[in-house]
Amino acid sequence: MTFPEWTKPGVYGALVGAVAVSILGFTWGGWTTEGGAEEMADSFASEQVTLAMVPVCLDLSEADAERTAKLETLQEASSYQRRNAMMETGWATLPGTEDPNRDLADACLAKLALDGS
Repeated sequence: MTFPEWTKPGVYGALVGAVAVSILGFTWGGWTTEGGAEEMADSFASEQVTLAMVPVCLDLSEADAERTAKLETLQEASSYQRRNAMMETGWATLPGTEDPNRDLADACLAKLALDGS
């Protein structure tokens, strides 16, 4: 069986074009692999859970009998120590867990606006 003379360059052109489209798609086109999509979805879900739990953190702080003393401790702490101080208050602990959540501590600190901002 004989192929027309243009078959070989046509096949090579199609392969080079497919590779070029794939490279452009993954770099600039927004394409992603399954693993990348799962990672983005997990990150988004984690952020949304944190945002949903901020009102719980604020409610825990309002219901705490030692709120004034803990707020003073938070205000006296330097900016890089505030997250740890917030985690020590117990307000940044998700219900059903024992350990405080660092992301929730940051979000709760932002809502408390300790600097008067």
